[in-house]
Amino acid sequence: MQKSLEQGQSRRRVEDGRFLNGAGRYVDDMQADGALHGVVLRSPHAHARIIGFDLSEAAAMPGVRLVLSAADLRAEGIGDLPCVAAVATVAPIIIPSRPALADGIVRHVGDPVAFVVADTAAQARDAAEAIAVDYEALPAVADAAAALAPDAPQLWPEAPGNLSYLFRKGDRAAVEAGFAAAHATVSLALVNNRVAAAPIEARAAIAYHDAASGDFLLELTGQGVHGIRDQLAQHILRIPPQRLTVMAPDVGGGFGAKNFVYPEYVLLLVAARRLARPVRWSSSRTEDFLSSAHGRDNRTEARMALDAEGRILALDVRTIANLGAYLSPSGPGSSTNAPGTAMGGFYAIPAVCMEVRGVFTNTVPIDAYRGAGKPEANYVTERLIDLAARQTRRDPAALRRLNLIADFPYRSAMGMAIDCGNAKGNLAAVLDAADQAGFAARRAAAEAQGKLRGFGLACFLETARGAPGEWAAVRFEADGQVALATGTQSNGQGHETSFPQIAADYLGLPHAAFRLVQADTRSVARGKGHGGARSLHMAGAALVQAMDAAIAKAKRLAAQLLQTEEASLEFRDGRFGVPGETRDIGLLDVARAAAEAGESIDAEIDSPLDLITFPNGCHVAEVEIDPETGLVRLLRYTAVDDYGTLVNPMLTRGQVQGGLAQGIGQALLEEVTYDADSAQPLAASFQDYCLPRAEDLPDLAVTFAGVPTASNPLGVKGSGQAGCIGAPQTVMHAVLDALAPLGVRTLDMPATPAKVWAAIQAARAGEHRSSR
Repeated sequence: MQKSLEQGQSRRRVEDGRFLNGAGRYVDDMQADGALHGVVLRSPHAHARIIGFDLSEAAAMPGVRLVLSAADLRAEGIGDLPCVAAVATVAPIIIPSRPALADGIVRHVGDPVAFVVADTAAQARDAAEAIAVDYEALPAVADAAAALAPDAPQLWPEAPGNLSYLFRKGDRAAVEAGFAAAHATVSLALVNNRVAAAPIEARAAIAYHDAASGDFLLELTGQGVHGIRDQLAQHILRIPPQRLTVMAPDVGGGFGAKNFVYPEYVLLLVAARRLARPVRWSSSRTEDFLSSAHGRDNRTEARMALDAEGRILALDVRTIANLGAYLSPSGPGSSTNAPGTAMGGFYAIPAVCMEVRGVFTNTVPIDAYRGAGKPEANYVTERLIDLAARQTRRDPAALRRLNLIADFPYRSAMGMAIDCGNAKGNLAAVLDAADQAGFAARRAAAEAQGKLRGFGLACFLETARGAPGEWAAVRFEADGQVALATGTQSNGQGHETSFPQIAADYLGLPHAAFRLVQADTRSVARGKGHGGARSLHMAGAALVQAMDAAIAKAKRLAAQLLQTEEASLEFRDGRFGVPGETRDIGLLDVARAAAEAGESIDAEIDSPLDLITFPNGCHVAEVEIDPETGLVRLLRYTAVDDYGTLVNPMLTRGQVQGGLAQGIGQALLEEVTYDADSAQPLAASFQDYCLPRAEDLPDLAVTFAGVPTASNPLGVKGSGQAGCIGAPQTVMHAVLDALAPLGVRTLDMPATPAKVWAAIQAARAGEHRSSR
């Protein structure tokens, strides 16, 4: 590398110019000549048998071109939506069929029943409303623990007891030995609440079909175009992948939920082929709540064993994971493989085991949401440590300091080879930055005003990689620009800025010389997409290797042009030259000379890199609670985090702050709830589902203390998910610290005013009863 990336530059995002000027290119804004409009008729029932329905009235309405049912899809040989997650369960995982349109039975509110295509969206909506469906309502269940009860409604005959899988990881015997030797143990029952990704841009897509060639094109707001293409082509349309092009233009947020194949994409492609016209669909906000994958939704019972000095001996975690009505393409991995890598956090715990039961319910399917299992694992670990500190009367910071990993490399009890870090240093730094010493005075001032103030501390460990391996290419174009093609893609992270920064540093060319090519299966040969905070270190490593290959090809030609030996050349600051001589030639000049000679110095690479990086950090939150209303105000938030080398500190800070906002939202405000009896959703709009606003968030003070990793050529560690992993437990610890003087011992997220007030009243009532 020509210039060290140890001190990255905080460049403003180049893509923001078009976003701020209204020149962003989003699916719903895209023109498609002659496009028809599709509308999905969705089930109003959580569980019901379709006795019959009449499509004739809808089909005869003005402007209607097509009405599709499950029978139509069967007749065309359309396959089911696949579940591609590879999970080593105790017995084979049960994967029921998931057709794009419900075939005989609907299993959650919002399940697609029919698809109407018309000249206008209004005509399609009117026709969809005219479809008369005769339903026989069936008993429904929304809670995963309730779904395991012997008398619970059964969703699938092939899944007795609604159980899809049993997953185990870790050493059960070692854990039991740790508990047998323990001086103290703590246990806790926790709920990790169901949340919705709720991106600013809801899902949308346009499908095209060329009758002459038989080829398809799908433009969508998505995160992983190659995975979506392959699943649609191979499993559903049953065509060679090269006959389907999938493209994503600008994407207004994804957070995991846009990584997957959804029924609407199948319906659009079928309709485009039937009608020989482009067909488009855009989700309403309510549709997005009822059809896009949700996240989290776990019930966990966990326990921790400690010796007399406070060292953690063992961790035992047992989880019931709500999967929803169907298995989403990657859904099972979010409660099994993903948390399994991070269980135990950044602590030296010699024995860890976890058990997960994946359960079907009459709810929207669950899949990866920012962090995908790592937030859940860290939440369990940290809540137990905080409880252990309280029950053993130890300082929460001291207990963490005693148990944090200090010697590297370290192999965790779950098999992770953690190569580097400085968690103890970060802990000391965050306590100093958060002014722990001054907290007592701040608490006293709050008490004088009748308020409760709490101080919460937590650490986190992420295991960042996502899918292993990545593809990248470097192309020298006729206009003098260098195209950087990567198999990952941005959905808001700023890749158009950060990847050219790497290339400019490496090749010694100005930032403006580069353009990023992404999210188009025609111009990007292969790719594993975005997810798991993998983009920079996976695609970055591949990009470095591709640039190395291009330099090697250029060096041979440069030696010919300079009439010197290849071995004598040095490449520096974008030019080849012989040290000590004035003869040199620029890389772009070599590229032009190669093109004139009918050659190319372009290069592409399939990087086999599969190493995980371990972003980590320590966070502190302070809250103030009004005991009369239960209102929680987050007043201060401080983080000291390790993301290795920083390519662009400003972008990294923005990514972390965005993740913190989502984690804080889960802790205090956000929850997708269902009626316990009917499984009807109670949160299907922003009137019911509360996202944090600017006034809900203090200054999110993030400091970087990176330890570069040797696991990739750039030394980077993923930062995209970290805030969402660290924030929930940090905020909840502050809430519980504030409530502790009133006798509140535990509380589940979200800590809404109603829930906090009820906990205070229950604690006061218990105190009153005990004094009688």
